[in-house]
Amino acid sequence: MPDTTEPIIDRHAARVLLLDRDDQVLLFRCQEPGAERAFWITPGGGLEVGETHEQAAARELCEETGLSAVPIGPCVWTRSHTFPWLGKTYRQHERFFLVRVDGHEVDCTAHTEDEQRVLTQHRWWSAAAIRQASTEAFAPRRLGALLDDLLLACPAAPVDVGV
Repeated sequence: MPDTTEPIIDRHAARVLLLDRDDQVLLFRCQEPGAERAFWITPGGGLEVGETHEQAAARELCEETGLSAVPIGPCVWTRSHTFPWLGKTYRQHERFFLVRVDGHEVDCTAHTEDEQRVLTQHRWWSAAAIRQASTEAFAPRRLGALLDDLLLACPAAPVDVGV
């Protein structure tokens, strides 16, 4: 549980569900420096001043994967969660945008210094592989099941996917 004596920092973020032709999603292994815990996340990050969620999704996708000039699809999921990171507590409000590509060789050369420290690996995952990776943590936690639902039908409005 986060320390409630420190102020909670509200942060808005855009995330990208980047799916390839085989319905695999690109995930990055994220690990806070000095922490034991690690988890797999979609590309994305915080909004910059004056930036829309869609603009942030496109920027982060380019920065983290090298993909540019790809259409950002609909917002399919939302979630809000509170977490500690580098001695601060954040309440992050995320929107997940669907982007489809035939395939893509990930280019991490535009990673920021912070991203280089915390994004330790990347990998394309199937929903089944996510569900079977019992020792791995994913964000959102039910990512495998959520992907199964998304692959069956794109929701008409964004779905709150919880923590």
